Amino acid sequence: MTDHTVLVLGGTGKTGRRVVDRLKARGAAVRAASRSGDVRFDWDDRTTWEPAFAGVHAAYLVDAQDKPGAWDAEGAIRELARLAVDGGVRRLVLLQARVTEPVGGKSLIAGEKGVQESGAEWTVLRPNWFFQNFDEGVLLDGVRSGTVALPAGSGHEPFVDADDVAAVAVEALLEDGHAGQTYELSGARSLTLEQAVGEIARATGRDIRYQAVDHQAYVDELVGYDVPADYALFVADLVAQIRDEKNAVPTDTVRRVLGREPRDFSDFVKDAAARGVWDL
Repeated sequence: MTDHTVLVLGGTGKTGRRVVDRLKARGAAVRAASRSGDVRFDWDDRTTWEPAFAGVHAAYLVDAQDKPGAWDAEGAIRELARLAVDGGVRRLVLLQARVTEPVGGKSLIAGEKGVQESGAEWTVLRPNWFFQNFDEGVLLDGVRSGTVALPAGSGHEPFVDADDVAAVAVEALLEDGHAGQTYELSGARSLTLEQAVGEIARATGRDIRYQAVDHQAYVDELVGYDVPADYALFVADLVAQIRDEKNAVPTDTVRRVLGREPRDFSDFVKDAAARGVWDL
C-alpha cells in the first residue's frame, strides 16, 4: 500500500493532521485536502471532489456532521464513496463517532452504509471523546477560565488520544486485515469530567473545576452567545451521552490493532501542562 497515494480529508484537522504525519513517517505518498489547502476539498462544493481523489488508491474520510445546519451525511458519503471507487480508490477509512443514537437530530454514524456498500475495502472508526478536546478543542476555554461547565452530570467517559485514533487509521489505510471492521476506540479507563478536570488542576497547580449544569440551561446559554439553536442542541445532546453513560465501557481495540496499550489520560495531561497550553 505504501506505493500508492493516500488522500486525507480534513488534513489540517484534529485527526487528519496526525494521520498525515504518521503516513509520511511510514513513507506513504500523502495528499492532504482541506477547504483552504493546496488540495481543496469542500463537502459543500462538489466540484472539489473529483480533483481531490484523482489518482488516489486509499482515502481517510471525515464527514461534516459537526457543524450547524442540516446535512445529509448518508447521501453525501454514499455519493463521495461511489465517485471515489469509480475513480480507482480501493480502500476507504471513515471516521464516525462512538454514538449510535441521534444527537440534536443527527446520526453520527449515518455515513457508514455509504462506505460499506461502496465496493471498496472499508474500515469504520468510532472513537470516544478525544483527550485533545481539553487542550485544542471545545473544552479549552473552560479549562483556561477555571470552570468547565457541561451537562455531563457525573457520567463516565473513556476519553481517547487523537494520536491513537490516527495510528489505528494509518494501520487500516496501509495494512491488510482491517477490511470490513468497525473499530470502537477508547482509552483504557473511564473518567468523570470532575476526575478529568481534577487531573488538569493538579498538573497545572491551578484552581480548575467541573460544574455540572442543566441540559436546557446549557442550550440556552450557547444560544445566548449567538450559537445557532440547532447546533447548541447538538452539542448538549452529545455531552448528554457522557451523562447517561452511553459509551462508558472502555474497549480493547487500540491494543488489539496497535499491539500496545492506549495512551493514558494522565500522560496526556502531564505533556499538555508542560507545554503551557493551560497557562494564563
